[in-house]
Amino acid sequence: MFKNYLKIAWRNLKRNKGYSAINIGGLALGMAVVIMIGLWVIDEFTFNKYHTNHDKIAQIYNRGQNLTTGEIGTFNSTLYTMGTVIKENYSDYFDHVLRSTWGGDYVLTESGESFTQSGQFIESGALDMLSLEMIQGSHASLEELNAVVLSESASTAIFGKENPIGKSIKINNEMDAVVKGVYKDLPKNNSFGYLKFFGNWNLVEANEPERFERIKTVWDDWSFQLYVQLKPGIDFESANTALQNVYTQYGPSDELEIFGRRGLHPFAYPMDKWHLYSEFDEQGKPTEGRITFVWLFIAIGAFVLFLACINFMNLSTARSEKRSKEVGIRKTLGSKKKQLVLQFLSESLLISSLATVLAFLLVLLSLPWFNDLAGKAMEIPWANPVFWLAIVFTILITGLLAGSYPALYLSSFRPVKVLKGTFKAGRYATAPRKVLVVFQFAVSIMLAVGTVIVFNQIEFTKDRPLGYDQNNLISVPMNNPEYAGKYDLLRAELKNTGAVEEMTQSSSPLMGVHSNGGGGLNWVGKDPELSPDFGILRVTHDYGKTVGWQFVEGRDFSRDYASDSLAIIINESAVAYMGLENPVGTFIEFGGLTVHR
Repeated sequence: MFKNYLKIAWRNLKRNKGYSAINIGGLALGMAVVIMIGLWVIDEFTFNKYHTNHDKIAQIYNRGQNLTTGEIGTFNSTLYTMGTVIKENYSDYFDHVLRSTWGGDYVLTESGESFTQSGQFIESGALDMLSLEMIQGSHASLEELNAVVLSESASTAIFGKENPIGKSIKINNEMDAVVKGVYKDLPKNNSFGYLKFFGNWNLVEANEPERFERIKTVWDDWSFQLYVQLKPGIDFESANTALQNVYTQYGPSDELEIFGRRGLHPFAYPMDKWHLYSEFDEQGKPTEGRITFVWLFIAIGAFVLFLACINFMNLSTARSEKRSKEVGIRKTLGSKKKQLVLQFLSESLLISSLATVLAFLLVLLSLPWFNDLAGKAMEIPWANPVFWLAIVFTILITGLLAGSYPALYLSSFRPVKVLKGTFKAGRYATAPRKVLVVFQFAVSIMLAVGTVIVFNQIEFTKDRPLGYDQNNLISVPMNNPEYAGKYDLLRAELKNTGAVEEMTQSSSPLMGVHSNGGGGLNWVGKDPELSPDFGILRVTHDYGKTVGWQFVEGRDFSRDYASDSLAIIINESAVAYMGLENPVGTFIEFGGLTVHR
């Protein structure tokens, strides 16, 4: 019987080509939007799920009070010494405790050729903890001194088709390393997905021996990351309870009072929450973050699909008088209301199925553009049965939702009025349709207004005062070893071309300033309880002139004054924070050196 329903539905669609095209096209457009939103949502919810033990991996975060402002904050950098303390005293809780640098761009040089690749230096055990798929080598490859393991794409870029194992490379013209393994590139929806190599931890320690010898005993360098993996049978709650008093229990005596007053304590933050829950309340509980946008997109997808269904309902009920004779004849010949309902639902399910096919074609055409817009590498998971179950469920829900009211309404026609020609669509057809149209317009207006608000917010962000002049300003990475010692020559040559007005160097991009970690900064009259967490930027002469700083007092760094090598420039917020009445000429201790403002 269902086969006959589909045959009749198909014939009806062929007979009314214009109506069918509008209905199928409108529904397909809505379903295409829903499918793309669904792919994005799946990508977000599966972030970091590549790792087989993702539910056991965590990063050590810290939570504590700022004694100046009274605010309680959470941050994911940690002390070098924290790795040692946890390894030695909490081995019952963790299988892996791994120190790591922050990921960044490095220049890898091989046979005179240089390649910029993103990488991270991390302690042994990382390949096993992250369950990387090794193409060459094993999870033990990173345990050898001076070892690096490359991603497949980095290996191809540097060595082509040659076997890279055992080949020597130089990192930033400072560190000599040997390739010991190649791993399959991580997916883009992964916290480590942007990295193209991992380096053995000994490389960074050997590169800065004095610094690392010092921070093994001094608790003031917060520039590291610390990753852990729970032992089987251990949960995060018990591990975090154990870590609660690490600072006051193992910290140096001269820091214990500050640690205690700040209420500073570490906790293991699960990998499964890194991406979606990045904001915390005062108790350190994850509250929101990217998950807010995920639920927002889910709501938008539901609204779009509902609008498409409303459009289908309106078109179907608008044709009620044309379908009335068909209903009258069928009822006269003995068709029951249930059979008519099934007939019309079959038609809506057929339209929903055809719309889904067209929607997939639209998605295939739009996905490359959508990936560029979203910064992702999404694909349709053709081989995933769960995905197809979701598609079938969507077809059924859409077909039943869109076809339910038209089916119930059309099947309720009285055959006597229809066959006598006295039938007219009454308030039971027009009133619901008016309500649906009003609702459709209301939701559409709401989405349009939301879009305008977001657009205006983005425009405001782009045009807001930045504290520098971004017009004609270009930032170029200078970490290639070929540039070493050639800055003055390069600057002179570029200025001679007439295309460059001024050029200066800095330790990091203007909008990527690193924190001093709350230590190493002192001045006359400083409150001993203050722990200033300042952004620090090391620059060359004429930096302020180049970026367009507006000086309230004082001047820019100049080549005319040799003493400027021991000078600093601070902004108005720093002056207010430090309580300086006459900041110019004030002596400040920074990093063990006495400098002047």
